[in-house]
Amino acid sequence: MNQFIKWMDNRSRLVKILFCLPIIDIIWGVYRVLGAIKNKNWFHLVLAIIWLFIAGFVGWVLDLVCIILFNHICWFQE
Repeated sequence: MNQFIKWMDNRSRLVKILFCLPIIDIIWGVYRVLGAIKNKNWFHLVLAIIWLFIAGFVGWVLDLVCIILFNHICWFQE
């Protein structure tokens, strides 16, 4: 779990942008879920699970904008 999170954090901005595309954005959803589990934050876990359902419609756009502007996904900073 920690290896996946570190792997995602260490990707280049271009790879992160590619991961924001529709359907592929599910990778960021898994990243959110694993991060919430790692930090034992149940509120973030619930939000991450909800995000998995909206990622295909709206979430990928928010992730794309946040990656371009801040090089991090649209999410709470731990």
